[in-house]
Amino acid sequence: MRQIRIGNGYDVHALREELPMWLGGIRIEHNKGFVAHSDGDVLVHALCDALLGALSLGDIGLHFPDNAQEFKGIDSKILLRKCMELVGERGYRLGNADCTILAQAPKLRPYIDRMRETLAPLLGVTIDDVSVKATTTERLGFTGREEGVAVYATVLLYRE
Repeated sequence: MRQIRIGNGYDVHALREELPMWLGGIRIEHNKGFVAHSDGDVLVHALCDALLGALSLGDIGLHFPDNAQEFKGIDSKILLRKCMELVGERGYRLGNADCTILAQAPKLRPYIDRMRETLAPLLGVTIDDVSVKATTTERLGFTGREEGVAVYATVLLYRE
């Protein structure tokens, strides 16, 4: 019998000028970047939360605390690999991931295919199993005022 688990993740980081912007595992050219303990990759963090949630293992802060020196400035792709190790240890595989980025700026369409290409091997799937979408909030809220970026991620895990 095939067992299926679904996880939902959400993360947000504030933006500040003169910081790098890492999103979906790649560097985005922009005049602002994320304020964070790690590299601030809000998309990868939401994916980690979704994976951990699907396994009922808590959230990203439980596994990678933002006050732990070992995670200071860490490449978030390393955190994603660790989450995928937990998935594999429990006998699951990723079926697919669906991510939605809420950002007023920069325009992300030119970067989305590279994000998918970067994330797919980390998740152990093909690019067709990784969806990344971006939307604005029509200048409403903190994302609309370009104060931060938010990401929702949903994953489906299965065990055969």
